[in-house]
Amino acid sequence: MIGPTLLFGASSMLGYHLATLFPGSIRPFISPGNRAKSVCHWPSLKLDDTHWIEGIFHQIQPGLLLYCHAVCDVTKCELNPEWAYEINVQQVKRVVAALPEHTRLVYVSSDHVFGGDGVYHEESTPCPISVYGRTRVEAERCVLQQSESLVIRAGLGIGASLDGRTGHWDWLRYRSQQNLPITIIEDEFRSTVWISELAQRVMALADSSETGIRHLSATCAISRVELAHYLMKKMGKMATFTIESRHQQNVPHIGRVELDSMYRGELFTPLSSVLEGDAII
Repeated sequence: MIGPTLLFGASSMLGYHLATLFPGSIRPFISPGNRAKSVCHWPSLKLDDTHWIEGIFHQIQPGLLLYCHAVCDVTKCELNPEWAYEINVQQVKRVVAALPEHTRLVYVSSDHVFGGDGVYHEESTPCPISVYGRTRVEAERCVLQQSESLVIRAGLGIGASLDGRTGHWDWLRYRSQQNLPITIIEDEFRSTVWISELAQRVMALADSSETGIRHLSATCAISRVELAHYLMKKMGKMATFTIESRHQQNVPHIGRVELDSMYRGELFTPLSSVLEGDAII
């Protein structure tokens, strides 16, 4: 691979773990405005500026670009669809337009490209039910126009966040410590894995010759309620929360969305569900 590896979105859950697991090979860039002390020494992205993007590519000449940058808050995307489209789609388009010919683009997408109950493989037709999901689908299409690019769809990653409050693990821990209300959606099921193992697999795929769309599956789909009980017990805390249906919510929630893969081999072996194995938080 020619040149170093760039990581756009090092302040995302997955991006943060990629950057900390592979510090010698990745040059991380964080989302603008992120003030977490753990990442304040990393440079910020300016993906609204075409000249900045072109300058970074000219200066670094990356062999690989790992793209983990997106706004993933479903509620914020529903309330601000134009803003969500700008960050999740338009910024991707600017990057693709400026990408050097020799740079491999690996875009990490989401299981939110699907919405209804089902088991989905790489050739399943996307059926997003939210603004967030629709922006992901459009960004994928843009990325796949780039030669030798790879789109990786992943489910829910569990692990420590850079600010100690985001991500499902830290969100549960923080809110329970502060005695804040916790609402868990009972009819949402996801392919849920430890974020450190997810990051390892993403890097292995990025370093491979795989192109197109690939899914990272889990050994089983887990309900949000089952997950909350398990994580609270692991933290040594009482599982005190309110349970509601996704249909009671003001914004769309995906149902039972389980990722599967048509591909076989070591890179596509299902990752262990968080209920089946331990990992470093």
